[in-house]
Amino acid sequence: MRLLWPLLALFIATGCGYKPSSQHARALLGSRVSTEVRVSLQDPQNTVLIKDAINKAVITRFRASLATRDEADSHLIISIKALNFSPLQYNQNGYIVAYRTMIVLDIERVSGEERGRYRASSVYDFGIEPNAIISDQARFEAIRQSAQKALDLFVAQAVSQGAQKKE
Repeated sequence: MRLLWPLLALFIATGCGYKPSSQHARALLGSRVSTEVRVSLQDPQNTVLIKDAINKAVITRFRASLATRDEADSHLIISIKALNFSPLQYNQNGYIVAYRTMIVLDIERVSGEERGRYRASSVYDFGIEPNAIISDQARFEAIRQSAQKALDLFVAQAVSQGAQKKE
Protein backbone atom coordinates (compact mmCIF):
# COMPACT_ATOMS: atom_id res chain seq x y z
CA MET A 1 0.00 0.00 0.00
CA ARG A 2 2.90 2.37 0.78
CA LEU A 3 4.34 1.80 -2.67
CA LEU A 4 1.00 2.21 -4.41
CA TRP A 5 0.45 5.93 -3.64
CA PRO A 6 3.82 7.19 -4.94
CA LEU A 7 3.46 5.07 -8.06
CA LEU A 8 -0.05 6.38 -8.62
CA ALA A 9 1.14 9.99 -8.23
CA LEU A 10 4.01 9.37 -10.65
CA PHE A 11 1.64 7.76 -13.16
CA ILE A 12 -0.78 10.70 -12.99
CA ALA A 13 1.98 13.32 -13.33
CA THR A 14 3.58 11.65 -16.34
CA GLY A 15 0.35 10.43 -17.89
CA CYS A 16 -1.20 13.87 -18.19
CA GLY A 17 1.78 15.34 -20.04
CA TYR A 18 3.13 17.38 -17.14
CA LYS A 19 6.45 19.07 -17.87
CA PRO A 20 8.42 21.23 -15.43
CA SER A 21 8.36 24.94 -16.16
CA SER A 22 12.12 24.91 -16.67
CA GLN A 23 11.63 22.80 -19.82
CA HIS A 24 9.25 25.37 -21.28
CA ALA A 25 11.66 28.18 -20.41
CA ARG A 26 14.53 26.27 -21.98
CA ALA A 27 12.50 25.99 -25.20
CA LEU A 28 12.48 29.78 -25.32
CA LEU A 29 15.94 30.59 -23.94
CA GLY A 30 18.08 27.55 -24.70
CA SER A 31 20.46 25.89 -22.27
CA ARG A 32 23.11 28.65 -22.17
CA VAL A 33 22.15 32.20 -21.21
CA SER A 34 24.18 35.38 -20.83
CA THR A 35 23.03 38.38 -18.82
CA GLU A 36 23.72 42.09 -18.89
CA VAL A 37 22.39 44.63 -16.44
CA ARG A 38 22.45 48.21 -17.60
CA VAL A 39 23.69 50.53 -14.88
CA SER A 40 21.03 52.85 -13.55
CA LEU A 41 22.33 56.40 -13.17
CA GLN A 42 19.70 56.92 -10.49
CA ASP A 43 20.92 54.00 -8.36
CA PRO A 44 24.20 52.48 -9.66
CA GLN A 45 25.16 50.51 -6.53
CA ASN A 46 22.07 48.30 -6.84
CA THR A 47 23.05 47.04 -10.28
CA VAL A 48 25.23 44.35 -8.67
CA LEU A 49 22.29 43.13 -6.56
CA ILE A 50 20.07 42.90 -9.63
CA LYS A 51 22.80 41.12 -11.62
CA ASP A 52 23.25 38.52 -8.85
CA ALA A 53 19.49 37.95 -8.61
CA ILE A 54 19.24 37.47 -12.38
CA ASN A 55 22.15 35.04 -12.52
CA LYS A 56 20.60 33.06 -9.67
CA ALA A 57 17.25 32.97 -11.51
CA VAL A 58 18.91 31.75 -14.72
CA ILE A 59 20.54 28.87 -12.86
CA THR A 60 17.73 27.90 -10.48
CA ARG A 61 14.54 28.81 -12.34
CA PHE A 62 15.52 28.15 -15.96
CA ARG A 63 17.91 25.27 -15.20
CA ALA A 64 20.31 26.85 -17.68
CA SER A 65 23.99 27.62 -17.42
CA LEU A 66 25.58 31.05 -17.60
CA ALA A 67 27.74 31.69 -20.65
CA THR A 68 29.50 34.53 -22.39
CA ARG A 69 27.46 36.44 -24.92
CA ASP A 70 29.28 34.77 -27.84
CA GLU A 71 28.57 31.26 -26.54
CA ALA A 72 25.01 31.84 -25.29
CA ASP A 73 21.78 30.68 -26.92
CA SER A 74 20.02 33.74 -25.46
CA HIS A 75 21.11 37.07 -24.04
CA LEU A 76 19.09 38.96 -21.42
CA ILE A 77 19.48 42.74 -21.13
CA ILE A 78 17.95 44.13 -17.94
CA SER A 79 17.36 47.79 -17.13
CA ILE A 80 15.98 49.24 -13.91
CA LYS A 81 13.12 51.48 -15.00
CA ALA A 82 11.93 52.46 -11.52
CA LEU A 83 13.02 51.90 -7.95
CA ASN A 84 11.05 53.61 -5.21
CA PHE A 85 10.81 53.48 -1.44
CA SER A 86 7.58 54.82 0.03
CA PRO A 87 6.25 54.93 3.60
CA LEU A 88 3.67 52.24 4.18
CA GLN A 89 2.75 52.46 7.84
CA TYR A 90 3.09 54.97 10.67
CA ASN A 91 2.91 54.38 14.42
CA GLN A 92 0.73 56.35 16.84
CA ASN A 93 3.46 59.05 17.17
CA GLY A 94 3.64 59.60 13.43
CA TYR A 95 6.95 57.81 12.87
CA ILE A 96 7.34 55.56 9.85
CA VAL A 97 7.53 51.88 10.88
CA ALA A 98 7.15 50.17 7.48
CA TYR A 99 8.25 50.89 3.93
CA ARG A 100 7.33 49.50 0.54
CA THR A 101 9.95 48.97 -2.14
CA MET A 102 8.67 48.99 -5.71
CA ILE A 103 10.87 47.96 -8.62
CA VAL A 104 10.18 47.87 -12.35
CA LEU A 105 12.56 45.96 -14.62
CA ASP A 106 12.67 46.14 -18.40
CA ILE A 107 14.00 42.84 -19.77
CA GLU A 108 15.00 42.33 -23.39
CA ARG A 109 15.63 38.78 -24.64
CA VAL A 110 17.79 38.24 -27.71
CA SER A 111 17.88 34.69 -29.10
CA GLY A 112 19.61 34.74 -32.47
CA GLU A 113 17.37 36.84 -34.71
CA GLU A 114 14.40 36.54 -32.35
CA ARG A 115 13.74 39.27 -29.78
CA GLY A 116 11.31 39.64 -26.92
CA ARG A 117 10.62 42.46 -24.51
CA TYR A 118 9.18 42.05 -21.02
CA ARG A 119 8.29 44.36 -18.19
CA ALA A 120 8.29 42.92 -14.69
CA SER A 121 7.44 44.77 -11.51
CA SER A 122 7.19 43.84 -7.88
CA VAL A 123 6.83 45.23 -4.39
CA TYR A 124 8.43 44.22 -1.11
CA ASP A 125 7.30 45.49 2.28
CA PHE A 126 9.60 45.71 5.32
CA GLY A 127 9.55 47.21 8.77
CA ILE A 128 12.01 49.50 10.53
CA GLU A 129 12.34 50.77 14.07
CA PRO A 130 10.32 53.94 14.79
CA ASN A 131 12.26 57.18 14.23
CA ALA A 132 15.03 55.34 12.35
CA ILE A 133 16.38 55.69 8.86
CA ILE A 134 16.61 52.80 6.43
CA SER A 135 19.99 51.14 6.89
CA ASP A 136 22.02 50.16 3.84
CA GLN A 137 21.60 46.49 4.79
CA ALA A 138 17.78 46.80 4.97
CA ARG A 139 17.75 48.77 1.72
CA PHE A 140 19.88 46.21 -0.12
CA GLU A 141 17.78 43.33 1.20
CA ALA A 142 14.57 45.09 0.11
CA ILE A 143 15.96 45.67 -3.38
CA ARG A 144 17.19 42.09 -3.62
CA GLN A 145 13.82 40.68 -2.52
CA SER A 146 11.76 42.90 -4.82
CA ALA A 147 14.09 42.19 -7.77
CA GLN A 148 13.81 38.45 -7.13
CA LYS A 149 10.01 38.70 -7.10
CA ALA A 150 10.06 40.71 -10.35
CA LEU A 151 12.29 38.08 -11.92
CA ASP A 152 9.84 35.39 -10.83
CA LEU A 153 7.22 37.28 -12.84
CA PHE A 154 9.58 37.34 -15.83
CA VAL A 155 10.12 33.59 -15.41
CA ALA A 156 6.35 33.05 -15.54
CA GLN A 157 6.11 35.17 -18.70
CA ALA A 158 9.01 33.31 -20.33
CA VAL A 159 7.59 29.91 -19.37
CA SER A 160 4.23 30.84 -20.85
CA GLN A 161 5.82 32.02 -24.08
CA GLY A 162 8.09 28.95 -24.18
CA ALA A 163 5.09 26.63 -23.77
CA GLN A 164 3.26 28.38 -26.61
CA LYS A 165 6.36 28.20 -28.80
CA LYS A 166 6.69 24.45 -28.26
CA GLU A 167 3.09 23.76 -29.29
